[in-house]
Amino acid sequence: MAPPSTPSGARTDGGAETRDAPSDAAGDGDDAAGASAIDVDGLQLTYADGTEAVRGVDLTVPAGEFFGFLGPNGAGKTTTIKVFATLLLPTSGEARVNGFDVTADPARVRQSIGYMAQETSVDPELTAEENIRFACEAYGVPRGDRDERIDELLDLVDLSDVRDKRAEEFSGGMKKRLDAATALVHRPPLVFLDEPTTGLDPKARNRLWDYFERINDRGTTIFLTTQYLEEADQLCDRLAVILDGDIVSEGSPADLKRRVGGEILEVDLDEDVDPERAASLARETGLFEAGSVEPTEGGLAVTSREARERGTDLLVALRDADVRVIGFNVRSPTLDDVFLSITGENVEVESDTELGGRR
Repeated sequence: MAPPSTPSGARTDGGAETRDAPSDAAGDGDDAAGASAIDVDGLQLTYADGTEAVRGVDLTVPAGEFFGFLGPNGAGKTTTIKVFATLLLPTSGEARVNGFDVTADPARVRQSIGYMAQETSVDPELTAEENIRFACEAYGVPRGDRDERIDELLDLVDLSDVRDKRAEEFSGGMKKRLDAATALVHRPPLVFLDEPTTGLDPKARNRLWDYFERINDRGTTIFLTTQYLEEADQLCDRLAVILDGDIVSEGSPADLKRRVGGEILEVDLDEDVDPERAASLARETGLFEAGSVEPTEGGLAVTSREARERGTDLLVALRDADVRVIGFNVRSPTLDDVFLSITGENVEVESDTELGGRR
């Protein structure tokens, strides 16, 4: 059976050989053995309307790494992934995936990757089981392994009870989970996940987290884009932040959080207090650098290495200025703080309670 022709079609290419040992799946590219999973030099992509979506990206992702790719909407994340998956041709620069050049050898790239796009690509007329079985055939999963693989993946994405229902009856979240299963049938050595858990309920989201961690532990390289910064913090070994087509920061989650510049003092104010006025008063105290004090919704935040040491003095100064404080907290930086400091934007997603975040 021919591979499906869908937006996620880059993950199928004419009966790709099944490889249960991810480290061997890169084939015999020029320097695939021991090579980086992704190696990029000066990658650029400019659309026909002149939009520069990717501007001179340099990036190396070692084999076996769980890598996170962060950035605000429109920053170039999906465009970059589509170049890696051979869905888009770069304007200039070089990119090698599993040792294969994305421009010169796209078929070999597609055989060696899995790709879960933001848009689901399941066949609505097929049942959940039939969708996964079709993907097994397209990827060349050995017949003797298919039934067990299908059962495993249906259980993973919590669709075992509806395996015989057609996908057209599924909710958007159920289709997303089924799409994840079809991307993983051939156990590729490198998986691209473009916001894979967006729209999933907490149970399904955490099951996918567990599975991604398991396949990464066994050697699969994972390249993840996500709007859930808690997800990136818990799963990723290393992160890169892209802004306006350029990578502007790179490092482990801990490294990036250290770069924020200290701890965060959060001050909650009475609803009658103007946060802008309180922030201005806080700056006038001279306890902290002016740029480290910012108004928030309902309060203010101070980012400083002296946040804990000088926090009490600030609270006293605000009280003396008749600014009523109703609560305060000193905490370590999060990736949300990193994202805001680098991009100037907040990531708008559900709260941790809604997401069922793991602690």
